[in-house]
Amino acid sequence: MGEKKSKDDRKKKSGPVKKSDSGPGKVSVKLTEHTAMKNKDEKQSPKRQAVWVKKETLAYEEELNRLQIELLKMQGWVRAEGQRILLLFEGRDAAGKGGTIKRFTEHLNPRGARVVALGKPSDTERTQWYFQRYVSQLPSAGEMVFFDRSWYNRAMVEPVMDFCSDEQNKRFLKDVPLFEQMLVKDGIRLFKFYFSVSKAVQKKRFDSREGDLLKQYKISPVDQEAQNRWDAYTIRKFQMLSESNRTVAPWTIIRSDNKKLARLNCIKCVLNLLEYPGKSRETPFKVDPDIVVSGIDELKLMEDSLMSHKREMPG
Repeated sequence: MGEKKSKDDRKKKSGPVKKSDSGPGKVSVKLTEHTAMKNKDEKQSPKRQAVWVKKETLAYEEELNRLQIELLKMQGWVRAEGQRILLLFEGRDAAGKGGTIKRFTEHLNPRGARVVALGKPSDTERTQWYFQRYVSQLPSAGEMVFFDRSWYNRAMVEPVMDFCSDEQNKRFLKDVPLFEQMLVKDGIRLFKFYFSVSKAVQKKRFDSREGDLLKQYKISPVDQEAQNRWDAYTIRKFQMLSESNRTVAPWTIIRSDNKKLARLNCIKCVLNLLEYPGKSRETPFKVDPDIVVSGIDELKLMEDSLMSHKREMPG
């Protein structure tokens, strides 16, 4: 029988990967999502390196995997039945909209799932009916379309940053309920999500982008203005919800200070409201009431905050 290995030898062979505590060139390595779940049952071997992960990370990946399987079932039904699904993702900068869309679409068939993230309107588009360039992106039969910001730019970003006139903003708020009513009556399944992030967490996320080479495309001059004009955005948010939260097209607020919980709960919202063949009945898609808030309840919270001045207004 071979000599028993010392504790130090075992550590050298299978110790966890961790960030260096000293010296220049410290590197913090972040595991790709799903890595922990895929490797949790693998056996130790000379070619494998043990890595410690939080239990909550593993639980998140397992739940996300379960929900993404359901999304694939749902997409099969959308394509077979010629359904048209439209999902709008709104919220302040760094609220987590893009990351949530990524988790929705990660394993969907791209032929039936499109992400729309329009840039600044062209000179020609500025002369058109405001909704015109968005109408051309609406889903066809069998398609799901995810808007990473939508026509609601005219409700928050544009008026706060002086990209539109006060008259254009007021006209939009008057017209948008009628526009969305037309879409829904024509058979489009419309989901409107507003991602609510706190001011402190938004700043933390802005700061983290500065040192992350993979997130440089997210950095913009508007970032600092988002912090400087926080209260102006809050007022516009209240106006937007007041004018466009209608029974036919209600808002769902997603508290997104915790990105992972926001993603899971947003996906559950969609799965709960659609019936498709093979839908899992074993584990219900129960949403967290601390994460998911109705538009009408958000308005009440904002009104209470304005009246009392005792707590921070929801972001």
